[in-house]
Amino acid sequence: MSNWERYIKDFVSYLKIEKGLAENSILAYQNDVDKLKDFATGIGKTADQLDYEDLKQFLSTLFDLGLSARSQARIISGIKQFYGFLILENLVKVDPSELLEQPKLGRKLPEVLTIEEIDALLAAIDLSKNEGHRNRAMLETLYSCGLRVSELVGLRFSDLFFEEGFIRVIGKGNKERLVPVSPQVQKEIDIYQQHIRNHLTIQKGSENIVFLNRRGAQLTRVMVFTIIKNLADAIGLKKNISPHTFRHSFATHLIEGGANLRAIQEMLGHESITTTEIYTHLDQRFLRDAILSFHPRNAKG
Repeated sequence: MSNWERYIKDFVSYLKIEKGLAENSILAYQNDVDKLKDFATGIGKTADQLDYEDLKQFLSTLFDLGLSARSQARIISGIKQFYGFLILENLVKVDPSELLEQPKLGRKLPEVLTIEEIDALLAAIDLSKNEGHRNRAMLETLYSCGLRVSELVGLRFSDLFFEEGFIRVIGKGNKERLVPVSPQVQKEIDIYQQHIRNHLTIQKGSENIVFLNRRGAQLTRVMVFTIIKNLADAIGLKKNISPHTFRHSFATHLIEGGANLRAIQEMLGHESITTTEIYTHLDQRFLRDAILSFHPRNAKG
């Protein structure tokens, strides 16, 4: 059993026996400390080796993933409880969380959609129109895979590895990454391909591009923005949303659901959680499970 696992196991016992907390509260604290463990493992540090700067970097990572100030505040509270316990048990000599401040509620975070709002946007798509199935497949892909809009419009059939359960994404700086793809996304892309795309006259140079406009050419980023704005207007959504909102919602729903922090960052194509650390090569099957099992879309089967 690693340093982290032993400390977390003892912390949970402490919360249950000495603090008498309810099961839900204990689970919330455990999830918070698990996120810190994911981060620390990525930089090769144990609980007693983390310092204040490490914890600030961890919180900065959560902010970058779009986690709300309220959720960040809860996680800080969990970390403080954890280190309070470690100090009590003489397992650490210094409490690195002592100077951590709660996030300022005024900091502007990106808009995040609720699962209900995403369902409403999808339901507003008119499937009787040819572009309806394309738009549904695009939005499902944005939300379920956490893609940037440039990655979505550039997605190619040669990047789809449905049998293996992945898509290959060419991100910033031509960096490649593999992203798990849910059965729902596969189904929507298949429907679009068979019933709509196969009947288009495809322009030269766009033969391998997945999502096309009605003239058979690659969609522009602006067109994706327009589609999403029109759907938001159709359901009376007051939030200011864009394709990037789906990416933030992907990350937020996963992290709040308890998914592995490093797995989420790898899926998003973020740079390493610290400038010095090179990602350990996580097993791709583990990454796929880490995302798919925690994504709200997949709870529906």
